[in-house]
Amino acid sequence: MALVPYNPFRDIERFFDEWAAKFDELSFPEISLIEEPKMDIYEKDGKLVAEIAMPGVDPKSIDVSVEDNVLRVEAKKEEKVEEKKKNYYRKEIKAGYLKRMVALPVDVVGEKAKAIYQNGVLKVEIPKKEEKKKKEKKVPVKVVK
Repeated sequence: MALVPYNPFRDIERFFDEWAAKFDELSFPEISLIEEPKMDIYEKDGKLVAEIAMPGVDPKSIDVSVEDNVLRVEAKKEEKVEEKKKNYYRKEIKAGYLKRMVALPVDVVGEKAKAIYQNGVLKVEIPKKEEKKKKEKKVPVKVVK
């Protein structure tokens, strides 16, 4: 006879497995949620570059703006039409809305921003504002005796 190690969490795991199976059987109305796409921001050649993952998005639905050093990206994600010939067990690819707003870490010239969408990634390049050189002013020190 083989010994089976005691697992004090076995009953708890079984409870959650059974609960999850019943939860999948329930039907809930479809809810369209706003997704926050993942984003990388870095500096290259005097520009701030943001790369945003937006797979499955129609490029015509993408709206990009830069105002007060805040980058705003919005897009609509279309649902793929379900084929009646397929016997779906699960249908998770849904229509939705992507939106992301990020405060940029440096001052930028938003009017000169450029955006390119390629292979599911939106790349936004925004020139940085040139830093004004501050004039040094000598302050005379008055000596009081």
